Amino acid sequence: MKRFLVFAILSLAAAGALAQQQPPMAYWESVTVGGTGRASLAPDRFSFTVGVQTVAPTVDDAVAENNKRVQSVLAALKKAGAQDKDIQTSNFNIYPQQDYQQGKLPTILGYQVTNNVTVRSTKIADAGRLLGVAISAGVNTSTGLNFEVSDPARGREQGLRAAFDDAKAKASLLAQAAGRTLGRALLINEGNLQQPAPPPYPMRAQAMAVEARSEVPVESGTQELTFTVTVTFELR
Repeated sequence: MKRFLVFAILSLAAAGALAQQQPPMAYWESVTVGGTGRASLAPDRFSFTVGVQTVAPTVDDAVAENNKRVQSVLAALKKAGAQDKDIQTSNFNIYPQQDYQQGKLPTILGYQVTNNVTVRSTKIADAGRLLGVAISAGVNTSTGLNFEVSDPARGREQGLRAAFDDAKAKASLLAQAAGRTLGRALLINEGNLQQPAPPPYPMRAQAMAVEARSEVPVESGTQELTFTVTVTFELR
């Protein structure tokens, strides 16, 4: 009897150790995959940054000339319909223009002043017109034109459904390859929404003089938003 009890205890201990080494049954009866879905939305706002760059022998002269031209740009934008809340000074810099010669201290030849203004608006149709107005008013630098989607949640339902369908298609393929059939979704995790930065529309100062008297032709196009999910499906 004692020998039987010892054998039974040893058998239970061995079974417990084996169970600890093996993954739970649910691990073997499921498959986890990731899915990606996309939604294309029309941008509902735009922004562009333009600037005035002036050079003069003294700081005072460079700033005075720059202020005069920037005021003209601001007045023209507001006259064209841009509101105060749509216009923001985004950068102001003063740089000495120096002459470097070997063996000598640099000599200051003058000063360069740059003042940048960023315009933002939800009136997409005004983008080209306001940009043309700013150019005509005297800007000579630009960092680009961007179209944006202000509320990415507008495409969430479409994107998440597409992401789930993508995950399900992958899981079905894997289940078939393993000789199994796909069951219900056991666990769903939403990934991070990824919103690619809209491509800039660069302009060169040389081209501005050509476009200065007309509206700049622009197209807002659509912006693609990406959604991801991770889904665990039951295997049968």
